[in-house]
Amino acid sequence: MLKENLEAVEARVAAACERAGRKREDVTLIAVSKTKPVSDIREIMACGMVDFGENKVQELCGKLEEIKEPLRWHLIGHLQRNKVKYIVDKVYMIHSVDSVRLAQEIQKEAEKHQVDCQVLVEINIGGEESKSGVAPEEAVPLIREIAALSRVHVKGLMTVAPPVEKSEDARGYFKRMRKLFEAVKAEQIPGVEMMELSMGMTGDFETAIEEGATMVRVGTAIFGARQYAV
Repeated sequence: MLKENLEAVEARVAAACERAGRKREDVTLIAVSKTKPVSDIREIMACGMVDFGENKVQELCGKLEEIKEPLRWHLIGHLQRNKVKYIVDKVYMIHSVDSVRLAQEIQKEAEKHQVDCQVLVEINIGGEESKSGVAPEEAVPLIREIAALSRVHVKGLMTVAPPVEKSEDARGYFKRMRKLFEAVKAEQIPGVEMMELSMGMTGDFETAIEEGATMVRVGTAIFGARQYAV
């Protein structure tokens, strides 16, 4: 079942790339495994998937105790400063850096572990009070400050678009993100490599790809509806 789900999502990713005149290899599909058991992750791993996304540090650490294979783990949820020490040397990329203080904590823990950490700066593109992320106009000043940290490497931007009824309704947000991405890249901030634009989830990832996403974070379409504890 999960294999078929993944194949269906993969076909949709490929079709969106084709519509946009992009190469399939230019987009990384991240399987968002939050709330899902290790057995499900292993089923998707067996299909060749290596990029997995988790929201919560505690859940990620629990899964890392069981899964020793060399996967690329992406921390995509809000990261509290007191949790950085648990994952700084274990994740491939942190998608949700939205303050200098968080970046400084990552720097401090990365120094302790003697590792370098790839991060994306989270943008609150819809200006929603309920979401983390910085306003678009704050992106460049924040990235300049983070760029001064020797072990924290900004690789791009991430956003969670506001909920929409139809994927098409999110297009405007993704267009604005692509424009911001290009504007930051044009600044040519020393030490910053604007390579990744992480946007698009189960409900809108095809539109995100059409508008330039290099990473899409898909959970429900691969693993099925999430089971939350009551």
